[in-house]
Amino acid sequence: MATSVLVTGSSGYIGSHACLALCAAGHKVVGLDDLSRGNAQAEVVLSKKFGSSFVPNRGDIADRTLVGKLCREHGVTAVMHFAAKAYVGESVEQPLLYHDVNTGGAIALLSAARKAGVSRFIFSSTCATYGEVPPDRIPINEAQAQNPINPYGRSKLAFEHVLFDEVAAAAATGKDFAVGALRYFNVAGSDPAGVVGEYHAPETHLIPIILGCLAKVRPDLDNTVPVLGGSYPTPDGTPIRDYVHVSDLIRAHEMVLAALKPGQKMVFNVGTGVGWSVRQVIAACEKVTGLPVPLAIRPARAGDPAKLLADATAIRAATGWVPEYPDLHDAIAHAWKWMQANPPGRWNPTA
Repeated sequence: MATSVLVTGSSGYIGSHACLALCAAGHKVVGLDDLSRGNAQAEVVLSKKFGSSFVPNRGDIADRTLVGKLCREHGVTAVMHFAAKAYVGESVEQPLLYHDVNTGGAIALLSAARKAGVSRFIFSSTCATYGEVPPDRIPINEAQAQNPINPYGRSKLAFEHVLFDEVAAAAATGKDFAVGALRYFNVAGSDPAGVVGEYHAPETHLIPIILGCLAKVRPDLDNTVPVLGGSYPTPDGTPIRDYVHVSDLIRAHEMVLAALKPGQKMVFNVGTGVGWSVRQVIAACEKVTGLPVPLAIRPARAGDPAKLLADATAIRAATGWVPEYPDLHDAIAHAWKWMQANPPGRWNPTA
């Protein structure tokens, strides 16, 4: 059944893919972004493709008046909340900013949405809420203790608690409210059709860094990929991570939204359960592009675990979700296609 969905962070990487998928499925999408980290050209592309089904808005998630107005005017029944500050290093340097936006701003958003009658809320959370996980507890499932080690993870965990308290209070008073919290691992790729793609400023994700160096658009790195550490306790000495295609991630959001029942909270890890080391990712990029990747070995980053993998058994059992693109080569190919058409820092509004 078609609904009206408020998508925060609608010009960002994951948010723009959510807008694309929701509009394509027949929903009305009300976007909200302050452009502190997103790219306005995402709105140009989505508006051109979907017309009045996509309604972009400029504003802050903490603006309760604006959020309430948008929800009431457009009959919003669900929120997908992606807007956030998401750089771990920055969170250590500016913890107040992260708690102000990721916790305080999210609380304001939730409060305004609830007052406007919104009954479903899907939250973009993170595996950073788990903190350092012992090797014998990997792959990580949802029962793993949450002990985040940085302000970013703590700010996300704090809002998870707020959401769960609100759904419990609503259930106790017979009100219809349900929430989904999806804890991401590593997200990769772009829309397979190339409508929207991955853009960050600064870019810290491994795959777009590699592809940016191959496209020779990373003069800040001398177009050379930095490999942080080479002596981890892994087969090739580099860290292993779980990568999920961004389109598969968004489909997980859609399926959780459809599955939610009044008074319910759904908490899921989203990943493939398959690990790729840094060197394996580099080799996959070389295979997809046919280009050699120039490397520079750098010191390991403090606090980086050797291995992080998601146990996604719970979301598969509850919703039937399975990745359509489990092979990382597909995500890389889709990201490379989009990057070639849209060099980093610039979108092609006519694409």
